[in-house]
Amino acid sequence: MTAAQTTNRTLKLLLRLAGGSMLFAMIFVVAPESWMIAIHEALDMGTLPTVPVVGYLARSLSAFYAMFGGLFLLVSFDVVRHRTVLVYLSWATTVFGAVVIGIDLFEGMPTSWTLSEGPFVILFGLALLWFSTRLTD
Repeated sequence: MTAAQTTNRTLKLLLRLAGGSMLFAMIFVVAPESWMIAIHEALDMGTLPTVPVVGYLARSLSAFYAMFGGLFLLVSFDVVRHRTVLVYLSWATTVFGAVVIGIDLFEGMPTSWTLSEGPFVILFGLALLWFSTRLTD
């Protein structure tokens, strides 16, 4: 297998793993509020407020993640054709990871949460960028 084929296959695999896992967020678009309350308490984050905006934000963010998961899956089927979109998604993902770290710190999220979320998103974005910029026709 050539280096170009390895790059192509690895990028497709990363996009499909990430995209497929992000689709699981759809569960929480329709999950009962009791599930969200139980998870919130299991994470030792106190009592989840049951005001409408909390449910709205949780469900809309879940839908947003699922939408991006679908986009990652879609572009994975022809990475060379979608190279420009992939470079954009790579940078957007990297910046999003940095923004998420800032949000986590500002909101006082647990350190374990902050360390497992934003840095991973940044690394994933940079990996996508690395592979996307090495695609050849």
